[in-house]
Parts: sequence; structure tokens; C-alpha cells
Amino acid sequence: MGWCISRVSDHGVGHSRKGLHFTRNESNVEELHLSDIATDPFVQTGVLAVVGALITQILLRRYPARRLVFQLIFFGGLTALLHHHGIIPYEIAPDTTPIFERIFVALAKIIWWINAAWLLTACARAFLIFERRPREGRLIQDIVVGVIYLSAFLSIVAYVFRAPVGTLIATSGVFAVILGLALQSTLADVFSGIALNLSKAYEVGDWIVLHDGIEGRVVETNWRATHLLNSSNDLVVLPNSGLAKAQLTNLSSPNRSHGVKLTIRLAPTTVPSAISDVLRTALLSSNAITPTPTPSVDIKSLDAQAIEYELSFRVRDFSTSATAKHEVYDLIYRHVRAAGLVLAPPREAVSTSVAIPTAAIAASSSSDAGRGMSLRLLDAVPLFASLDEAEKQALAATMTKRAYRKGEVLVEQGRKLDSLMIVRSGVVVVLRFDEDGGESEQSRLAPGDYFGEDGLFMGTGEASTVRALTFAEVYEVGQQALAKLMKDRPSMVDEISVTLSRRAKGTAADATLSTELSSASWLVTRIRQLFEVPHV
Repeated sequence: MGWCISRVSDHGVGHSRKGLHFTRNESNVEELHLSDIATDPFVQTGVLAVVGALITQILLRRYPARRLVFQLIFFGGLTALLHHHGIIPYEIAPDTTPIFERIFVALAKIIWWINAAWLLTACARAFLIFERRPREGRLIQDIVVGVIYLSAFLSIVAYVFRAPVGTLIATSGVFAVILGLALQSTLADVFSGIALNLSKAYEVGDWIVLHDGIEGRVVETNWRATHLLNSSNDLVVLPNSGLAKAQLTNLSSPNRSHGVKLTIRLAPTTVPSAISDVLRTALLSSNAITPTPTPSVDIKSLDAQAIEYELSFRVRDFSTSATAKHEVYDLIYRHVRAAGLVLAPPREAVSTSVAIPTAAIAASSSSDAGRGMSLRLLDAVPLFASLDEAEKQALAATMTKRAYRKGEVLVEQGRKLDSLMIVRSGVVVVLRFDEDGGESEQSRLAPGDYFGEDGLFMGTGEASTVRALTFAEVYEVGQQALAKLMKDRPSMVDEISVTLSRRAKGTAADATLSTELSSASWLVTRIRQLFEVPHV
């Protein structure tokens, strides 16, 4: 004795119904043939659901885009199969439906509504997957997913179990009030988080600062709190309700660029306009600040002890502001020293007498006159840090000074130099041209920077073109003078090789050359060959 599932048509009560019908079969259960099992709607729906779950949850788990496409195809096939067998997921089954057919239809509808919820949540997250960066915080995502699953649950309750959803929601109001009072603090965080996300006060990735000094980059916003990663790489968790009441500054809005201001005090040894030009040149030589808007230099105060300047510039992102400040301070020192200017002492340390800057200027001038400009340049070049005073003086005596007008090319890309060029004043820009003639700026060089080491120490052509961005003075160190020093002290080859290999890492034009330059042993061999230095 068994149950046989067959498709029938009933006629006789003024209507016809095509659908599933379960009939009593008095014969043995073996009468079900394989073809009957294959066409059984319950078997077809079950097999399709199992196969779909295996493919989406296991095979395509690491491929979100492919999984979404498969879910769309699978859901369309499941919907077509149910409609083919007369099952409408969003309609309530008639009361005359047999019990076994009702159970099967209920299971099929539950499978359909669950897959509908999975598909909608996948579509909601697809926007974030394809954009490759979150536009909203986790809070909005969680709310959308929660609404989808709640809607699916209520639909199952209504269309599968035929429960009055409206009455169920109304009678649950008392429990909602009790639950709301118990979760008052949590609900405040939830609704505050919703308000913050809708108002777009900040987004994931923005850097914000609160009125009490707490600052950090937003890494996540969820239903309860906002997570910040501060400059110390510590995670700061702020409840949404407290954040909604706080006064905050978004340093990444309306765009990512961030303004920076520095105050510099210089001794009044020349006219303020000339000092302003030196400071503008220092800002022009920076690689960390943005060229637009143009950095500005404003005079804030003037007295007998100092001229105070305020430097204003922008960086691409707030996180780079500290690096930019360090670079600008370094460039100001180098340009000020190259121009013969003197930094003034702090306002708190200045007495009423003007003897402090005057003495400082005299000491600086006598020191410069005694050592010479070329000797001071050698002190700033790391390649010659190991030379003693006598060796530096001997090398400085051979250096040649060259001057270049604004826009003049110092060296063309591909040309081989046989000397090291050290920038004494001004700004030069390093440019690289591709095969199509396109021009890209690589870096800017300030006083104390050098170029030409590729041709001098490795015998190769320059990887870039160097052009004067302002009027520039450059000191030239010849190959013959260096060869004499290396022959007198062969260990100098190893010292120069180590310095060059450190500088070359990550800055070579191609990967092969970068590997060669990063090898100090290869550089030692190459320099010994070019300078004819014997092995020791």
C-alpha cells in the first residue's frame, strides 16, 4: 500500500482546477517507475534546491559576481518550475487542498521565499562589490538585510501558514513597547546611526576630529557604534548616540585635500619680499604638497628681532599632512641656508636687545666664508659622508659652478653624464618621457639634492630629463677628482656603493635595473671598472 502522486483535472462543480493530487493506491509502492519519480514535482523542486545551495554556498563562495549571476538564473528556474506545476508562492492554497499536497506546497513556497531573500541580499551587496569601496557604513547594510529577511519571514507566515500578519503585528505592539524600554540606550544608538548615515556627515574612509580632541579615520559604522582608527593605529569605538550630539570636523570633506599652515620666523637680514621669494621656492620644491591651489606665503609680523611668515599649502589627504610638514621644514632649512638667511629664535626666547640675531648672522657668515659654499654642499650629500675634512676640501677645490635659467634643460633623458651635479640653489624638476612623447613629473630637487649618479658610477644614460623650474645654481663634481680619491682610499668604493644601493631601491626605471642597483656587490664591481680602482 502506498501513495501515488499524479496530475488530474477536476470538472463538475462549475470550475476546473489543474494541479497536484494525492490518490490512494492499493497496489504495491514498486509501481512508481523512474520516469514517474523524475517528473515528480516534489523531487524536481528538492533536487533543484539542493543543487542550487551546493553551487552558491560552496563552489561559488569566493566569486561574488558569478554567484550573483547564478542566483538570478537559479531563482528564475525555480519560479518557472513552481508555476509549471501550478504553485503560486504569493497565493494562499485553497482549503480543499489535500493534506499531503498542502505540505509539499508549503515546503516549495518556503524554499522559494528563502531563495528570494538570498537573491535580494546578494543584489543589495553587489553594489558594494562592484564599486570596490563601501559607500555606506555597515549600519545601512544591516538594516537593508534585516528588512529583507523580516519581509520574507512575514510572507512565509502569511502565504504558507495562512496566519493574519496584520493582527500578529498589532498584538505584538505591547511586547514592542516593553522591548523598547528595555533597549532604550541601544535604540538611541541605532536611530542616531541612521540619522548620521542619512545626513552624510561622514563616510567610511573619512578622517574626523571631535570637539574633545578625539580623531581618527572612520573604518566602520554599524548599528551601535562608529569605529575610528587613530594615528597611533588604535581602534576607537564611539557610540552613535554620543557621536550624533558631538561637534565634529570632517577633514576629508568636501574633498580629500587638506590645508596645512606653518609659522616660520627669520632674522631680518634682507627685505621681507626677498625672504618671501625664498620661502615660495622652498614650497615649490616640495613633492608632498599639491600644486593647486598655489601655496601662499604671508607676512604676519615684523620687528627688530624677526619677520614672522605663515605658509599655507594643501596635501592630497589628511593622513599625509605630517609627512608633508616634515618635508617642508627640511626644505625651508635647506633653502634658507643656501640663500644665506638665518632662522630667528622663538618669540619667548628673544630679549629686547637685537644682539642675538646679529651675533647669529655674524657667526654664520664667518663660518660660511671659512668653509666655502662648495664645502658646505659636500656636507649635505650622503655619498660623501665618510670623507674626512681634508678629503672634502680637496674635492671641493675641483668643483665647478654652473647657473641655469628658468625652463633650461640641465640634462636630457638618455644622455650619459660623467660628473655628479649637486643643486646649490633654486628648484629643478625631474621629468620622464614615454615612447609616445608623454611627459610625467617624477620628483623635484632642492638645495643639497643631486643627480647624474647613473652615468658617473654605472656608466648608463640618465633615466629622466632634468629641467630648471626656477633660476638654479648647480655645482659639478668631476669623475677625475673622484677617481683620485678612490685610488688613494679604495674603501670609498664600498661606502659609495652602499649609499647608492639604498637610494636606488624602488626608484629605478625598470625591474631589471632596480635589481642590479639594489646589489651593493654589483655596484662595487661596476665602479671599480669605471674608475680603474684596484682590488684591495
